[in-house]
Amino acid sequence: MANEQNLIPQAHKLTVEEQSMGGKKSGEARRNKKLLRDCIEMLLEKEMEDGKGGTKTGAEALAVKLFKEAMKGNVKAFEVLRDTAGQKPIEKVQMKTDVNIADSAERLSSMFERFKNEAD
Repeated sequence: MANEQNLIPQAHKLTVEEQSMGGKKSGEARRNKKLLRDCIEMLLEKEMEDGKGGTKTGAEALAVKLFKEAMKGNVKAFEVLRDTAGQKPIEKVQMKTDVNIADSAERLSSMFERFKNEAD
């Protein structure tokens, strides 16, 4: 929880030019990621010959390759196929905590009062 003791003051403020450059770089990175996604999508949808006189999409060809790898014992290929098919097992996490609600409420109340007094 943020409070006066653990807040880190801003080390320096960026100039408008630095902020602008950061925004431009961020936009460039987003465009590059979109281009990559579009290229991958195009390759997955593209029809290609399967070597047996037929055609498959890139996605179908990859699924066949993954299946063959899984059949050879490649556990990672099996996991990708299983997860993609929607059969990923649910991961459960159990956590035990001891929370004193009265103590927490008292601390929150005192922090609120302190901030309220500082604002006045």
